[in-house]
This record gives sequence, C-alpha cells and structure tokens, in this order.
Amino acid sequence: MDIFRRLRRFYVPYLRFLGMSLAALVLTTALGLAYPYLLSLIINRVVLAHQYGQLLLYVSLILVASLVKGVFNFLQQYLGQVFGIHAAYDLRNTLYRKLGTQAFSYYDRVHTGDLMSRLTADLDAFRQFLAFGFNGLVNLVLLIVFGLSLMVFMNWELTIAVLVLMPVLAWVAVRFDGQLWPAYKEVRRSLGRLNTSVQENIMGVRTVKSFAREGFEQEKFGGRNESYYTANIVTAALWKRYFPYMELIGNMEVVIVLLVGGYLVIRGQMSLGDLVAFFSVVWYIVAPMSQLGYQLNNWTQSLAAGERLLEILDAPNPITSPEAGHSSVLQGRIEFAGVDLTYEEAPILHDIQFVAEPGQTIALLGLTGAGKTSLAGLIPRFYDVAKGSVRVDGVDVREWDLQALRRQVAVVFQESFLFSTTIFANIAYGHPDATMEEVRRAAQMADAAEFIEDLPAGYSTLVGERGIGLSGGQKQRIALARAILADPRILILDDATSAVDMETEYGIQQSLQRVMKGRTTLIIAHRISSLRRADQILVLDRGRIVQRGRHAELLRESGLYRTIYDMQFRDQGLMPVGRGEGFSAFAQAASSDAFS
Repeated sequence: MDIFRRLRRFYVPYLRFLGMSLAALVLTTALGLAYPYLLSLIINRVVLAHQYGQLLLYVSLILVASLVKGVFNFLQQYLGQVFGIHAAYDLRNTLYRKLGTQAFSYYDRVHTGDLMSRLTADLDAFRQFLAFGFNGLVNLVLLIVFGLSLMVFMNWELTIAVLVLMPVLAWVAVRFDGQLWPAYKEVRRSLGRLNTSVQENIMGVRTVKSFAREGFEQEKFGGRNESYYTANIVTAALWKRYFPYMELIGNMEVVIVLLVGGYLVIRGQMSLGDLVAFFSVVWYIVAPMSQLGYQLNNWTQSLAAGERLLEILDAPNPITSPEAGHSSVLQGRIEFAGVDLTYEEAPILHDIQFVAEPGQTIALLGLTGAGKTSLAGLIPRFYDVAKGSVRVDGVDVREWDLQALRRQVAVVFQESFLFSTTIFANIAYGHPDATMEEVRRAAQMADAAEFIEDLPAGYSTLVGERGIGLSGGQKQRIALARAILADPRILILDDATSAVDMETEYGIQQSLQRVMKGRTTLIIAHRISSLRRADQILVLDRGRIVQRGRHAELLRESGLYRTIYDMQFRDQGLMPVGRGEGFSAFAQAASSDAFS
C-alpha cells in the first residue's frame, strides 16, 4: 500500500466520489443478495405450499429489486469513473510539470519512448484501478461479508462446511500475487523499451533509410518485441498455473454445498428453498472469488504502474529556482570564476575563467567534444557547476530566479527544433504578443524573410513535425529569428549557422552585427569566419581554455587556433567564385589581409 499512500495527494481530494460510489455499491450488493432470499420464499411459500396466488407478488419484488439495483449499479460505476478520471487528470498535470522543470541532465539519461509509455499506458493502468479495481476488491469483500452473514442466518452448519476451503483459496491467491508483482514490473519495463525503439526509429527514419539499416532496426525492434512478448508469456504462465486451482476450489465449494446441504434436506434440518437460496449465495461468493486472480491482476498492474510514475515524481532536480531569487533587468556581464563541470563523475570542464563585459562578443572554438556547448549551457543554468561559480551581473546564477534569468537569455541550438505549428507561431514562441511587423523584422535579420514569403501561405505555413518540410538551413534561420525576436540581453549562438551555405552565412553575419549591438553574445562555431570579429576568442581543448585573445592575436601564435585556421583556409586559392555578390564579398574577406 506504500505506493498508493505516496500517491494519495492525487486521489484524496476526490474521495467523495469514491464514497458515493461505494455507498451505491453497498446497496447494489445488498439488493443482489436479496434474490436468493426471495427465491427461497418462492420455493417454500409458493411452490411447496401450493400458494401460487403469491407468485406475482414475489416476482414483482424481484423486478423492483432488479430495477433499483440497476440504478445503483450505474451510479457506482459512473462515480467510480469520475473518481479515477479526476485523480488521473491531476496526476497527469503534475507529471508534465515535473518533466517541464527537470534539468537537462535528466533528459540525458532517460528515453523519450519510455517516458511516453509512463505518461500513457502506466497512467491509464493506475486510473483503471482507481475507477474499477478498487470497487472490485471492495465488492468482493462486501459479497463475502454479506453472503456469509446470510449463509449463517440460513444454516450455520453448512456455512462452516463451506468455510473449510476458504483459507486454501486465500493461500493460493497470496502466492499468485507474490509472483505476479515482479512479472508485471518486467512487462511495464519491456513495454517502455519497446516504445523507445519505435520512437527512435520514427524520428531517425531518414538516417535509417540513408544507411540502408532497415534490417538492423527491424532486428533490434524484434528483440525488444520478443522481450515484451516473453514478459507477457511469463504472466500468462502464472495465470495458467494458479487460475485452475482457484477454479477447482470454487467448484469444490459447490460440491460441498450439494453434498452437505442435500444431506441436511434429507434429514429435515433444512428446507429445499433454503438449500436453493444457500446454493445461490455460495455462487455469489464463489464467482467473485474465482475472479480474485483478475482483481489481483488489476491490483498488481496498478502497483507496477504506480511505481514507474513515482520514479518520475521522485526524480531529483538539481536545478531549482531559489525562493525570492534575484530578478532584475540584465546588463549582461558574465563571469566564469574557476569553473569545473562534471557529468556522472566524468570531467567536462576544468578551471574555466573569463569575463564578458556587457555588449561584448565572446567566441568559443575547439574540436568536437571540447566542452563548448556545456560551457554555454552554464549561463542559463541548464547545468550546475561542480566547482567555482558563474556570475551574471555579479550574481551567481544559482541565486537568480530561473524564469527571470532565462527570459533574458536566448539560445539558438545547433539542432534547431520547430513546433508543429505555423512559421509565425514558431518565430513568436518567445514573444507571443509580437505583431506581424515585429516577426517580419526578426525574420529579415535572420535572412529568413525571403524564403518564408516565397512559401504559398507565407508566415501562416504549417511546419511539419520537427520542422520537416524545411531544409536544415531554413529551420536554423527560423530558430535564429525566434531568438532575435525574444530581444535577449544575452544571446548564445551554438553553431547557429552550421546548416547554411557560406553565402547565406555571410548575409546572416552582416545582420547579426546589428542584432548583437548592446547585447552580450556568446558564439560557438566551427567556422572561423563566424567568430573573427569577436572581442575575445576562447580556444578550448579537452575542457580547458588553451588560448584566448582576438583573431589577429591568435593568428600570430602557434597553437590550436592557427592549426584550425590553416585547415580551413589553406586551400583558399581553390575557393569557387562567381556565385553571387554576397559570396564573392565573403570569399574576398576570407582571403584578404583584413580577414587575418
């Protein structure tokens, strides 16, 4: 019950619906047990006494009881559904909020498909038990309590005979539940892995097809599907092993009633009508007892599902906004003081120190895996430092109100994500009250206005899932326009022009010179042409700053910067020309002394 105790905050506010449902269930159960009693009266007072004139009265009573029972049965099911739906609604919102506030490190560890499985299949299993399973267990208890009371009232000797096998049935049920619990946990886990495989395959379908790896992916999916299949087979085997025992015990109860009850009737110690009624009551108890495995199945599934939901709710979040955190309009001063960053005990950054004054442009250059993106992610506090501090306007980012800080920091990621909505809505995402004129201006600055206006629906064009339908460069320019429109005090460009050609990059760079005025800008780039105008260039290698300075200064030094520069421009004499005025200007700048 610990799982339900820990999740009680989601269903306790709606216990009134459960209470009304259980009240209707009590009446439904009581009216159901009225049938055997009325049946005994028909046999004893009508059939055996040959008083057929009273038959209509008893039939009418059975009909009325049936109608009233139907009404209360509807109420108990409807109110149970309402109880489950309300609790699931609150739990779903809480889970979504929890996922929305989790740090980047959490999503580095979990799989999207598994999270989707928890938010759908596991949540629904928990809801189903609240709506039906709990009532089912209570109904079983009520039937046993009411039924045994009626059976004792009819004949206590026959009741004792029936109770002989009840402990055996309870023992079988307990053993069944003990083995079913871990089996269903594995079913849930394997379903999460299966959903992850499907999600990755769909998202990576272009990569799969481009490398002709459909066979490999099908084999991988087949393996996970087989694991899910095997987990379900194990649970089915448990049912096959225990359910026949429950069925057998139930049938043995019936045999006991017929043998002992028949003997009592022959001895005149029990009337035929009471035996028939007693037999009916036994079936009222045996039938739900034979379904005890089904109820335990629902119970076990809900526990396994609840445990997986609690794993989301209990997941620690190291990035939290402090109470009464600092919030003010940013000036844009950034200071890294002896910063170390680790990820799962692996060192990512070591002893990072630099200062960016308001309005300055800082560029980060380095080979893949040098830690450039991780460094930039410390400013909006996507991660927390292991040592040292990151200060914005002299205040440690851990003391800033997260929302206040991030609203004034815009990041353009290397992998541009677009929502499945219009281009206008994608650009205005960080500034939902923006006018069309403001959106157009941002698009012009990102060199995106021309291709957007060439689309049939212009800014009203619907973007496909994950930006499908647009080229990589187009998606990147829309993401850049989105950041520009947010009007941030700190702008982080994480290889924001990597997916555009050199001519387009040149146009974007010219626009960015205007955008970056008055803003502190952090540029991560692999192309030296993107960062040569920076006020300070930091060259990273294996998580350390190995060089720093301006473009011309670093070119005069021997080191990683000069090596990268030579690699990019040693063949500048072979650069193509004649692809337009913008490209020619870029090529001339790249090869001129001014570029050096």
